[in-house]
Amino acid sequence: MRVVLLSGGGGGARFARGLADVLEPGELTVVGNVGDDLEILGLHVSPDLDGLLYTLGGLIDGERGWGRSDETWNALESAGSFGGEAWFRLGDRDIGLHLVRTQALRSGARLSEVTAQLSQHVGIGTHIVPATNDPLRTHLLTPAGRFAFQEWFVGRRHRDEVDGVQYEGATEADAAPGVLAALAGADAILLAPSNPYLSIGPVLAVAAIRDTIERRRVRCVAVSPLVGGAAVTGPLARMLMRMAGGASPTVVAGCYTDLIDALVIDESDAPAEAEVELVVSKTLMRDRDAERRLAEFVLGAACA
Repeated sequence: MRVVLLSGGGGGARFARGLADVLEPGELTVVGNVGDDLEILGLHVSPDLDGLLYTLGGLIDGERGWGRSDETWNALESAGSFGGEAWFRLGDRDIGLHLVRTQALRSGARLSEVTAQLSQHVGIGTHIVPATNDPLRTHLLTPAGRFAFQEWFVGRRHRDEVDGVQYEGATEADAAPGVLAALAGADAILLAPSNPYLSIGPVLAVAAIRDTIERRRVRCVAVSPLVGGAAVTGPLARMLMRMAGGASPTVVAGCYTDLIDALVIDESDAPAEAEVELVVSKTLMRDRDAERRLAEFVLGAACA
């Protein structure tokens, strides 16, 4: 079964791991968000791609939910002591990956090529591909001004309310090689339980990707990132309330108008109504078994 998943990091990466556990090697392609990417201390950092790589490769820090396990912070502390930027947490093990990626990009490799090489080194059977190789960056419009994603999310601890989201560079961005072919050849297309604005939105902002999904001949199923009307982590519920008037499955489904056939929602959010089919399950992924159970359920909904 050929499956394409659109995903950010965090919960999306854990859902991807569940899918990888129940599918055969090579059957899953994950199209990752690059709207969070940034350059800091001269390094190209791709947080969501790294989250996927670390999670699927068994390298993630399970307690923090991001970054490498057994991490140390000596390089960052040293950089800070010399007046360098230390607000964005880069661990020593993490920096090693960023050094390799940055060198490859400066040597002329494309982000999709580097991502494939890194996945191969880690021994991942899942295809991880960025939505685009072109510069595409998420910016938040807030009462305090316009901020690049990481400046708002990490630097300002996402305390500012959000009035709008812009995907800079999306108009010119082309889908990375392999993305459209994977979508066209998929038996099912899935949208991870990631923030619709911040994680899935930048992927769908690439016109060719959105158009291909709209023209699909297979089912497209999204997983709601809400549990009991709240986000498991992050500012999603606040964003939905302010930007769409509510934090409910109805509003989440509205973020994917004309794109999905069904939305999998948590049992704590039922009953609910939407213009698409709502399928009820337990969506909270507390452990690896829960990830697999959710993956199997969603695949069943996609094949219904």
